[in-house]
Amino acid sequence: MSINLDVLNRRFENEAVESLLACFLESHKGRIALASSFGAEDQVLTDMILNIDPLGKIFTLDTGRLPEETYALMDQTNRKYGIKVDVYCPDRTALEAMYQAQGINGFRDSIENRKTCCHVRKLEPLRRALSELEVWITGLRRSQSPTRETMRLIEWDEGNGLIKLNPLIEWDEERVWDYIKTNKVPYNVLHTQGYPSIGCEPCTRAIREGEELRAGRWWWENPEHKECGLHLKREKQ
Repeated sequence: MSINLDVLNRRFENEAVESLLACFLESHKGRIALASSFGAEDQVLTDMILNIDPLGKIFTLDTGRLPEETYALMDQTNRKYGIKVDVYCPDRTALEAMYQAQGINGFRDSIENRKTCCHVRKLEPLRRALSELEVWITGLRRSQSPTRETMRLIEWDEGNGLIKLNPLIEWDEERVWDYIKTNKVPYNVLHTQGYPSIGCEPCTRAIREGEELRAGRWWWENPEHKECGLHLKREKQ
């Protein structure tokens, strides 16, 4: 890795998110993209990126088990901004093999099975999406969960061999929604029904009062396991 992360983080720590994005969108033009799951944070970044560069690249992972509300928002977003978000799907052969091995809902039987499901539906498609990029933009925020508390504004993803940019890492929930309301950004209607974090339909539930924001994701597991693997630090294979 030829970049100095400490220098970059110091340089941009007090910059506006839009300034950070503008700099990276220009310096890595054509080799930078936002990975969107159509959550509130990703919608904020979609709006910012397309205001800076109407040709900015945005992609999503269609796991095949997303809520209908997420697909509706995908369509609404495409129409509002006059774009077509790039869609990456699971490999058919891997998906069929997984069904043969664990059944349709085998992900609930063990953490190992659930991680296999996440690998097939998310990690492998993400690997393909990132393979030609230099910078991966995410909507991660430090306050979302215990597994994200040590993440930085600019990181190096060793497993995928690229820069990982977390522009909203310091934002809180209120700031996200202030931006959405002020700028009339479309959002998933499930957010109004107690779903602050939305993933695959069978792995997501509304949270209860007092629960942390990602408590509704894989709620049958302990908090330290509640990542699909997309944002866990791992060595390059």
